[in-house]
Amino acid sequence: MSRIGKLPIIIPNGVEVNYSDTNVIVKGKFGTLETKIPKTILIQQNNNILTVNLKDETRSFRSLHGLYRTLINNMIIGVSEQFKLTLILK
Repeated sequence: MSRIGKLPIIIPNGVEVNYSDTNVIVKGKFGTLETKIPKTILIQQNNNILTVNLKDETRSFRSLHGLYRTLINNMIIGVSEQFKLTLILK
C-alpha cells in the first residue's frame, strides 16, 4: 500500500464531496471540480475525513493509489482556497 495513499483527507467546512463508482465531484465556494476514477479505488467518508482504499492489491492498482488520493486532495484544496501567487522583487 502506498504511503501517500494511506493518508486521510480532511474535508474543510463549506466543501461537499459526492462520489460514485467512477466519478468524484467536489463543490466549494470557488467552484466545482469533477474527475473519473477507476472502479478499483474505494472512497469512504466518516464525518469530515475521506479515505481512499483499494479493492484489489495488484501492482498496477497500487501504483494508482497515491495518485488518486493526491488528485482528490488537490481538488478539495482547489475549491476551498483561492489561487495565490506571491512575487518577491528585490
